[in-house]
Amino acid sequence: MAKNLSFSYSKMGMYKECPQKYKFRYVHLLPEKPKYYFAFGTALHSVMEFIFDPQKTAFPSLAQAISFLDVAWNKTSFEQKGYASAAKELEGYAEARRIVESYYAANQAAFVHPLSTEMKSTLEIDGLSLISILDRVDYLGGGKIKILDYKTGKTVQREPDQLYMYQKVVENSPAVLRLVQSKEPDVKAVRVEQLSFYHLPTLHEMSFERASDKEIFEFWQGVLNVAGKIRAGKFDPTPGETQCRWCDYRNLCPVFTGKDYNGENGLFGQAVPASAAKPETPLPETKSVQDELSEKIDRCGALEEEVKKLREEILALFKQHHFQHHFGKTYQAERTETSKVEFAEADKQKVIELLRKSRLLDKVSVPTQSTVAGLLDDPSVPSEVREQLRALAKQVSADKLVFRKTDE
Repeated sequence: MAKNLSFSYSKMGMYKECPQKYKFRYVHLLPEKPKYYFAFGTALHSVMEFIFDPQKTAFPSLAQAISFLDVAWNKTSFEQKGYASAAKELEGYAEARRIVESYYAANQAAFVHPLSTEMKSTLEIDGLSLISILDRVDYLGGGKIKILDYKTGKTVQREPDQLYMYQKVVENSPAVLRLVQSKEPDVKAVRVEQLSFYHLPTLHEMSFERASDKEIFEFWQGVLNVAGKIRAGKFDPTPGETQCRWCDYRNLCPVFTGKDYNGENGLFGQAVPASAAKPETPLPETKSVQDELSEKIDRCGALEEEVKKLREEILALFKQHHFQHHFGKTYQAERTETSKVEFAEADKQKVIELLRKSRLLDKVSVPTQSTVAGLLDDPSVPSEVREQLRALAKQVSADKLVFRKTDE
């Protein structure tokens, strides 16, 4: 009888990203470079497991949780974690500590023991050895459970495949059923009632309803399809800008070398020499998509601040020298005067009371300067109310800069 294929959500994700990458990692057994965000996530997961250990009757204090984090964090060097420098590693530790402290401040009063933490489940099903690690399982009674998955990245979003995989595994796992029966012996079947992602950096929980039988069936057909391609040895690369840019196997990949990799094959558990995992030339420093997005957001924000400052400086020079129009080498700027309606701070409460009395608060949603000013020209607003608003308003002139290319 053929041996079941070892499979997991992460393996399926890697195959979908690029079959060739899957082959490097799980057929040739070539390790990836350490990633700091994996080390960061592993440390925080271990702290959450320590806090909610079902075998302990009391919860650890914040000081004990921080002490545990320190020990877990210091087991490896910054290089082993994947940080670019010791300074970057210190920043990572400081953020991990901040998260633990914030978690305690927000949740300590409501700590409850879960059914299990970091439970590793192996389900033999349809020719697969399906491996899953369940961060936290809470028992809701009557055979119903809640699965909670901790997220530690910069962003968190719904990942249907992961949710479906959890539901499929848990509701078919004999190990999970035995765990539930230890609480309620008469239970015959486990039902996933709720699936949640808990984003530790923001302390935000996203909860999702269980998937329908139809959704699970369609998902499982996709899983079996991927597994079938792996068994058939279909590992053609699927190059793309994003996945290739960050790939550790770029210097070994046939897309870039023009030939198949013929290094040591670890398919049957043979040790792979260290030399086989090292490309001839250094790989570029890896950076996650989240990091790239964060950098672009920071750049964009900084540029907007710079543009605002430049506009203020240009406008000040225009006023000082009484300019209305001026040319640069590429662009021209024109100063125009605009007017707008404003309400004095002292009159804002009067405005809100008038809107409330006239039942117009819902019309503006939020009573800002601009939304209230818009009521002055709204024919659906009674004329006497508009007159009362005008009596509270004042016209304010402001200068505006308009930029155009000089050849326009």
